[in-house]
Amino acid sequence: MATDKHKYEYEVDLDSDTAPARVLRMIEKGSKVLEIGAGPGSVTRCLSGLLDCDVVALEIDPTALEKLKDCARAVYAMDLNDPSWSDVLREKEGLFDYIIAADVLEHVYDPWVVLGGMKSLLNENGAALLSIPHVGHAAIGACLMDEDFEYRPWGLLDRTHIRFFGVKNMQELCASQDMAIEKAEFVVRAPEMTEFVHRWLRLPEDVRHALQRNRFSDVYQVIIKAKPAGKVASPVRLMDMEVIPPECSVSSYWKEVMASIRPSPESDQSSTIISRDTPSLWRGSMRAITRKFGF
Repeated sequence: MATDKHKYEYEVDLDSDTAPARVLRMIEKGSKVLEIGAGPGSVTRCLSGLLDCDVVALEIDPTALEKLKDCARAVYAMDLNDPSWSDVLREKEGLFDYIIAADVLEHVYDPWVVLGGMKSLLNENGAALLSIPHVGHAAIGACLMDEDFEYRPWGLLDRTHIRFFGVKNMQELCASQDMAIEKAEFVVRAPEMTEFVHRWLRLPEDVRHALQRNRFSDVYQVIIKAKPAGKVASPVRLMDMEVIPPECSVSSYWKEVMASIRPSPESDQSSTIISRDTPSLWRGSMRAITRKFGF
């Protein structure tokens, strides 16, 4: 059995406001659950242990697969980029009460096809539970403003992400598979509470204010419970949801944790933001050049 800690291995506090805890709180005890992209089993252990669920796990990473064997009834090595994965699962395991894709769809080439496969494996009352990073977060805007789309080993810009979603894109993702959102929650993190805090604080104050004019700018992840459209009486529209700031204790905790993470040695710390005074200086220079050369 593998003992080295995997990069996606962590403890889940079910009372916290984190994405894994929010997903787990949406699941009824004793359910039959399929967890796709289960990683090393951080969520899986809670499903089979605390929630006493019958868990089937899908993963492709050999190291993670070894760790999953202790916490899932069945473990399958499958590539979600192969559209036949859902057909194989249906034949071997039947249908499920819940299918979880927690921070998974951003890692696959065609998340629309993967969600369609998930839908095909739901039983009569089944639900798909998604956790999706929000590319519209102000911290990512700060990276773009600083000309550095800073990929990292984890987080909003995990270097293995190949798809990116704004709030409207998440709604459309579900609609594209004729699924409706029954319930949704926002994981809210101000930029100072993220892995990009140092880059954020380098920006001029007026630029930070501009980036935060988007009312979803502090939404870090979106948790979605979706069902086939005909199964949801009152569908949720993500753009209509309120963004509720986290409690002070949560804010303080994440600010302290993220402030302790130093920028990588490769990160360019020089600012790319032009001063407010630059345009007038530039105009003055141009006037001098015009006089000198007679333009």
